[in-house]
Amino acid sequence: MPRILVVDDQKDVRAMVSIVLRVNRYEVVEADSAAAGLKAFDESAFDAAIVDIFLAETSGVEVITTIRERSPGFPIVAISGMTALDFMDQSPDLENVVCLQKPFRPNDLLQALKSAQSSRFQAAV
Repeated sequence: MPRILVVDDQKDVRAMVSIVLRVNRYEVVEADSAAAGLKAFDESAFDAAIVDIFLAETSGVEVITTIRERSPGFPIVAISGMTALDFMDQSPDLENVVCLQKPFRPNDLLQALKSAQSSRFQAAV
């Protein structure tokens, strides 16, 4: 069962994402902050991460950058209430990050996750 790290400081968004993933046979680890997400990432193996770009205490871009420093090419879906392109130029570590704008439908989330995972496969070839 693939393991997904979900980093979002909004409890309702985290819960919705987690429910969708669990129903679709993913194991989910939830983190309510950047620090908790990075701690979980360091302590366990994951197949992908879903990271909110706008976290209360820091930028999700910083979380993505740190994850990519530790695991280049790691599959990540960035979620944001803003237009996805608004933050794409903030960091070279956002290359191959799949962006998903809130609000999104469950199927959109699953497609974004599959796209992120296939991007990693293509980058590794």
